[in-house]
Amino acid sequence: MSRSWTTRAPRPGEGPDAYEFVSREAFDERVRTGGFLEWAEFLGNLYGTPTPDPPRGKDVLLEIDIQGARQVKEKFPDSVLVLLLPPSVDLQAERLAGRGESHQQVARRLEKGREEVEAGRALADHVVVNDDIDRVVSEVLDILDSHRRGGSEQPRST
Repeated sequence: MSRSWTTRAPRPGEGPDAYEFVSREAFDERVRTGGFLEWAEFLGNLYGTPTPDPPRGKDVLLEIDIQGARQVKEKFPDSVLVLLLPPSVDLQAERLAGRGESHQQVARRLEKGREEVEAGRALADHVVVNDDIDRVVSEVLDILDSHRRGGSEQPRST
């Protein structure tokens, strides 16, 4: 799993290893030198995935937004995109608030999320509802395994 860079400040209780927290200047320099696989601005902050160098035969798992997914799909058309959806908007709001987001930030993220779901459904190879961590992990591993075996499994939603 890659470790993204961001220009936002750490949230209360968020560990220093959650992201590579950097200045806008450092981020911009990395963009100029082509050091990101994908990057995007989201609600006023920059986020980016450093260009990975995985061992041969290993997968790279990215946790990215729709903007980043489009960039990855353009560069790597055979990449497998899995859209993870919250079980409900209410639970998503609760999760966001639980990680220290203000009421205003939660509202902005929920609005952005509604915009991205439609685009994500059109772009994704698979759609998985993130309601039970064990089931979600199992389903994503099954999807990856199917693609590794050359399967052309149809997009599905659970």
